[in-house]
Amino acid sequence: MLTYDGGCACGAIRYQSADPPVEAGYCHCRICQRSSSAPVLVFASFPVASFQYRRGEPNIFASSDHGHREFCNQCGTQIAYRDAQAAITVDVNVGSLDDPSAVAPEMHIWCDSRISWFDTHDSLPRYAQEKTKTDVQSGED
Repeated sequence: MLTYDGGCACGAIRYQSADPPVEAGYCHCRICQRSSSAPVLVFASFPVASFQYRRGEPNIFASSDHGHREFCNQCGTQIAYRDAQAAITVDVNVGSLDDPSAVAPEMHIWCDSRISWFDTHDSLPRYAQEKTKTDVQSGED
């Protein structure tokens, strides 16, 4: 059975998902920019039911009124984002996967917050905010 495994930089935290991600993408929101110290964060959304921490427990930071970030309290690696109430997915930072090439982005979200000097120049769908059918933007951002 194929699993998706990952962890933090120091190895104190290890996680695994038994199921593949339901979606993956680039997030350009200001919270992701600030929490990752990067112009964009690449995430993969795994079903909560298939995701588990196998070693260590993350610290939790309430990054907004609707969600929190999970990170290693020893090395500071940000592992995941999760809705604060009734989460159905765990949005893992793709860079924390053992094999980050196993999950390719499918879209860009929160493009309204994209830093003007950063663009991937791909043809993936772009959404002004969250992914909705009425919010798609053109590939020209």
